[in-house]
Amino acid sequence: MKNRNQTGFTLYELLITTLVVGVLLSIGVPSFSTFTQNSRMATSVNDLLGSFQVARSEAARSKDNVTICASANSTTAAPTCGGEYEDGWIVFQDTDGDIQVDAGEALIRSHPPLSDGITITNVGQGDYFSYGPTGLGRGQIGALPPTTSAIFCDDRGNVEASRDISAARLLRVLPIGRATILRQVAQIDDQGGCP
Repeated sequence: MKNRNQTGFTLYELLITTLVVGVLLSIGVPSFSTFTQNSRMATSVNDLLGSFQVARSEAARSKDNVTICASANSTTAAPTCGGEYEDGWIVFQDTDGDIQVDAGEALIRSHPPLSDGITITNVGQGDYFSYGPTGLGRGQIGALPPTTSAIFCDDRGNVEASRDISAARLLRVLPIGRATILRQVAQIDDQGGCP
């Protein structure tokens, strides 16, 4: 009789391997979910911050008014101002300074609506910010004041993620036009927190 060597796994080896994989997945999946939420939040906040920075530098470069505003139809061929920042936003050369995209005014950047469960709450009533030819903020134009703060929240709300750093974010725009991101729980609570 010939002896044949058999290769493969025994039932015990398979059960132990399955147990180890199950333990690793139970530890890793929740951490990956938090990592994904943090990445989405950072991307959304950085997109709006980048648009403010582009608007400011473009105003100084072109020596013309440049406006960033919320737009409910930011991805259409003829976007207009109006809506909330979570609906999308546009950056455009606002030659006549009326906070509306008119014929002949160049569209510099448009951003589609946020779709990752992130909401943006605008602190105050304004849904625009306009930069003058110097790259500084133009102040209030028309009846509504400009955007000064926007709070980014997801389903976690304004909770401490680590060492007084919130899961939410606050975009603050100074009257001169400098935009920054604040991440502390108390700073976000001072502006009204998450809804």
